[in-house]
Amino acid sequence: MIAPMPTAADLMPLLPELVLIGAAFFLLMLDLFLDESRRIVTHALAVVAMVVTGLLIAAGVGGQGTVLGGMFIRDTAADVLKVAVLGTSALSMLYLWPFLRARDLYRGEIAVLVMFATAGMMLLVSAGSLVMIYLGLELLALCSYALVAIDRDNALSSESAIKYFVLGSLASGLLLYGMSLVYGATGSLDLARIAEAVSAGGESGTTATMLLTGVVFMLAGVAFKFGGAPFHMWLPDVYTGAPTPITQFVGSAPKLASFGMAYRLFEVGAGGLDDRWRLLFAVIAVASLAVGNLAAMVQSNFKRMLAYSTVSHVGFLFMGIAGGGEQGFAAAMFYAISYAIMSVAAFGAIVVMASRGFEADRIDDYRGLNARSPWMAGFILCVMASLAGLPPFLGFWAKLAVLRAALDGGMLWLAIVGVVFAVVGAFYYLRVVKAMYFDKADGEVHAIVASRPLRTVFAVNALGLLALGIAWNPIMAWCQRAFA
Repeated sequence: MIAPMPTAADLMPLLPELVLIGAAFFLLMLDLFLDESRRIVTHALAVVAMVVTGLLIAAGVGGQGTVLGGMFIRDTAADVLKVAVLGTSALSMLYLWPFLRARDLYRGEIAVLVMFATAGMMLLVSAGSLVMIYLGLELLALCSYALVAIDRDNALSSESAIKYFVLGSLASGLLLYGMSLVYGATGSLDLARIAEAVSAGGESGTTATMLLTGVVFMLAGVAFKFGGAPFHMWLPDVYTGAPTPITQFVGSAPKLASFGMAYRLFEVGAGGLDDRWRLLFAVIAVASLAVGNLAAMVQSNFKRMLAYSTVSHVGFLFMGIAGGGEQGFAAAMFYAISYAIMSVAAFGAIVVMASRGFEADRIDDYRGLNARSPWMAGFILCVMASLAGLPPFLGFWAKLAVLRAALDGGMLWLAIVGVVFAVVGAFYYLRVVKAMYFDKADGEVHAIVASRPLRTVFAVNALGLLALGIAWNPIMAWCQRAFA
């Protein structure tokens, strides 16, 4: 019997995604009629479309429910992540325009690519089926590859894009192979039915072995998308080679989508095997903390240092997932949201400091910054302190939440490892602070030429880390409500 076609009322939970995708297609056509001097129109409308979509979700327009036979799920967890994804993406777009425009790199399709990538992230966090997970993931990945390669005349950028594409394709293959094994073991692509099959299955036999192997391959694919060790090899090169605001976007919002994918695959789909995959997440967390922090300590390039620090932050996020349960995933979601905001601010500092011919991507470029721009040095200090996890900034509460989740999950050893590497990680963030406040500038001193609106955006972004650190309880409450 053929299932009836869904009505408009049936598709209402999909309304935010439809609005964003419809706006992306509209802007794609509108850009054909705009010359270079009016490209700001496309960019501004893209930001407005993402803000409006976020407001629709926050207001509950369309309601929660399942669509397309359970392939798409809109629940509280999805709504919280979507609002965070849209907010982070819109914030990244505010940094993107002046930087690329000053270097004659802005193209009309950039805003559209960001919108389609954001739509892919929204589909990913609402996936109720392996098919929807792969659809959202590839929509995000293909747009990200194109964005990284936007500076076609830059050899480093092109090399980074090729590495990203090749390694990303390998990771997608690993994930798809894992999904095929899970499908073969359970006979279903639907995550709810997979969960039933996992709960009903035995602990041994060929089917159980196939299922466990599939889960391992899926975890490898998820770890690659996060940038966790030992699947992090793409991350430093991509972060260094891509234009800074593109790195800013790739390094922030997709982490939220990757968390949503991990939650759907492992807690919703393979929750019956949590005693197995929690240990695997813990092992990758330790590897990420060690590799990320130790490698970041020896970097002189600011973007490359932030890339390796991302690996370490993935380790903390995985610590929350390894804790398991409602509290573990709530803590991991809180960490993902906190890190996305911190990542935008960290790369935003480079965007504000940079000018044409001066990328401000070396730590030495920040020597003596306090002497010539105390306010800018103070804002960057807020960002570094939050990334280091110093109280009362947002990063401190995020680290505390995942450490508590690891303890609640019976992983005292993992929490101890996390505390040790949190102390180690503070070294390279404080090195930037030392350069700004205690070192003298060497050679030519470049003036900060960023416009007042851009500097205002960065100031709000940086001070927001302090404000959210003081008022972090509502965000944590939303995260806990998502898994209650």
